[in-house]
Amino acid sequence: MAKIVVFDSGLGSLSIIKPIQKIAKTEIIYFADQKNYPYGNKSQAQMNCIIKKSLKTLQAQFSPDVIIMASNTPSLMLNIRNSKLIDVKPPLNEAVKTSKSKKIGILGTESAIKSKGLSKYIKEKNFSNSIKFFKINGSELVDLVESGKFLTNKNFCKKIIKKILDDVITKNSIDTVTLSSTHLPFLKTILENEFNNTQFIDPGDIIAKKVFRKIKNKQSKKKSLKFFTSGNLNDFQKNLNRLKIQNKVNSLTI
Repeated sequence: MAKIVVFDSGLGSLSIIKPIQKIAKTEIIYFADQKNYPYGNKSQAQMNCIIKKSLKTLQAQFSPDVIIMASNTPSLMLNIRNSKLIDVKPPLNEAVKTSKSKKIGILGTESAIKSKGLSKYIKEKNFSNSIKFFKINGSELVDLVESGKFLTNKNFCKKIIKKILDDVITKNSIDTVTLSSTHLPFLKTILENEFNNTQFIDPGDIIAKKVFRKIKNKQSKKKSLKFFTSGNLNDFQKNLNRLKIQNKVNSLTI
């Protein structure tokens, strides 16, 4: 039976789980490292320490077949080699294929968009010089998801989204934006309603296909999903319940 661990600094990477469950039967363990939220304002040294501890603990605790580091921030900032590890990076190939204006926004956390890793990642793709990328700090949008405001106060979310994105998207004729934080797909419906001429690319299906290739011969008879957090159990449970997820949350310290 295949076992997958998905981890992030909060509840955002739940957006990765649905696409996996659509194409694979497996045991999924979700770890929200809320004690270290947000990843998006950490230095490279801090991030390196957190991720190494996380990987060591998750491997020892659960012995998974696959570990998904479901955050663009450490995926771009760090270069970690681990045969079980799948990271998440901006879906630039898909964005380039989609864009007609050839002006593409990369919406992510402050640490991710300012990282040397993102610049290196774009350069390695060797895209045509006609394609222009705009790095957009979406840390405030990530907070809308982690706080649960995307469920409880959608009008406030719309105001923040317009404040951050209106000028940059309109002024630069950006027609495609990568959702380069796994929190951001929770805002996709609002984003599409506010910017109906812009395509927002969610990497969830891409990650699910990578997972399936690794576990396709070890699938389970049924799906299961367990939750752990390093933060406040009640707060995390409330946010899960708002998402109509009733699974019990357990404590795990890194």
